[in-house]
Amino acid sequence: MPGRGAPHWTPVDATEPPSPPNMSDPSDLARPGRRTFLAVAAGAGVVVVGGGIATYLVTRPDDPVAAPATSTTPAPSLQVTAPTLPPLPIPEPVPENAHADTPQVVLGTIELPQIGVTGDIQQGITLTAINRGPGHWPGTAMPGELGNVVIAGHRTTYSKPFNRLDALQPGDPVVMTTADGRFTYQVRGIVIVPGEAIDIAEQSYAHTATLFACHPPGSARQRIVAKLRLLAPDGTPVDLDDALPPLDSGSQSTDHTLYVRASDPLGTTAG
Repeated sequence: MPGRGAPHWTPVDATEPPSPPNMSDPSDLARPGRRTFLAVAAGAGVVVVGGGIATYLVTRPDDPVAAPATSTTPAPSLQVTAPTLPPLPIPEPVPENAHADTPQVVLGTIELPQIGVTGDIQQGITLTAINRGPGHWPGTAMPGELGNVVIAGHRTTYSKPFNRLDALQPGDPVVMTTADGRFTYQVRGIVIVPGEAIDIAEQSYAHTATLFACHPPGSARQRIVAKLRLLAPDGTPVDLDDALPPLDSGSQSTDHTLYVRASDPLGTTAG
């Protein structure tokens, strides 16, 4: 029999868990059996330390409190935007009346130093316009712009500015000056195309120019065509070689990219 003042231990049946402690009664929590219950109860999270009670968090894999935090920040995404190409110039049709009255509009000047030519660029490809000087095909690109600048000229009549177009060599400069600036082009090559089926006004996503006249001199059976490319102010080509249209495009009898319709302004009066 224990002596007076000796601690009183209440046996705990190992096969039968003690009843839960009365949480509102501090003395009930201090009882040894209650300490044992607190120490082993699943998820209770207490440890007996030197007569006191230390609590700690016990977690289980399915405990929502223990689930690791996950980031809600969306992963960065790569947005690809397809480039939008500007519209190309649209050449006007060949005039039905080659002798139609055409107001004189001077767009600028053209210089071909290798063959000693300087002249005003007229607007229009009627004979009325071309008789005044080299004529710009309406609707084609303007000098310096994206697309193909197309200019027609006489070879044997009036001022015959393109009389020696065949003397141009690859690399020769052709200078066009307008209110927008001074633009230097470089000759790519000379081709002969059928008079009735040519691509001289075709536009492409490159900075090019085309000069053309009758061929052979005094005949409208064919066309002689000088194809040019634009140079940057430092003298380098604006477009890569791969971006340029084929040099021989339209030079075969089977090429019909552009049909000459109705009256041919260079065919009515040869040259």
